[in-house]
Amino acid sequence: MKNVDLTAKTVLISGASRGIGAAAARAFAHAGANVALLARTRDALSDLAGEIGAKAQAIPCDVSRYWEVEQAIAATRDAFGGLDVVVNNAGVIDPIGHLASIDPEAFSHTIDINLKGVMHGMRAALPGMIAQGSGTIINISSGAAHGPVEGWAAYCSGKAGALMLTRVADKEAREAGVRVLGLSPGTVATEMQREIKASGINPVSQLAWEDHVPPEWPAQTLLWMCTSDADAYLGGDVSLRDEDVRRKVGLI
Repeated sequence: MKNVDLTAKTVLISGASRGIGAAAARAFAHAGANVALLARTRDALSDLAGEIGAKAQAIPCDVSRYWEVEQAIAATRDAFGGLDVVVNNAGVIDPIGHLASIDPEAFSHTIDINLKGVMHGMRAALPGMIAQGSGTIINISSGAAHGPVEGWAAYCSGKAGALMLTRVADKEAREAGVRVLGLSPGTVATEMQREIKASGINPVSQLAWEDHVPPEWPAQTLLWMCTSDADAYLGGDVSLRDEDVRRKVGLI
């Protein structure tokens, strides 16, 4: 793994209570950063903050509600004196099912988290980053942002929309010094993959557990994406399926 020093930097991570988010929180803290941990699950969030120690702040937050995200970013700035990196990681996979039969309300709920949640994180963070002339926003993307997957109408739509937000924000804010890019991590050994497996729909659900990468891989990639080495990917997605990317990060 390549060493990235983020001493005195402040990083906000949504969906931080488990999976990629929790692994990223540990990785950023290990690199010297202060970490603001956002999630809806208070107990898991508090446990992780307690594990990390003084560098961590647990902030219960539902990213589908803009005012909660706005308050979380204000609380982060108050606690640590600034904000340098936002990782919009919170996401859900349900509903899994064919478009002809899924619940429209469940579809809307997924869009509220996977698309609007990303927009809320960006909207709340961008003014401060533009004013300070620096900052990095990383949106957790997916191969589903680039191509259709059977049974994942809501997930694909949300991730495709989030990719377009990445592209728009890069176009609008790059000249102000703000770096915006996405991470497509591939299939990762997290609780979401257990939900996908249980659905039995599409080839992803048929993958063996050992086919998934550990959450520490995307966590280390997120650190690397905060450096100028990743500037070639601004406005687009870094794909962890790409062996060249894995090599640059130091995973292989």
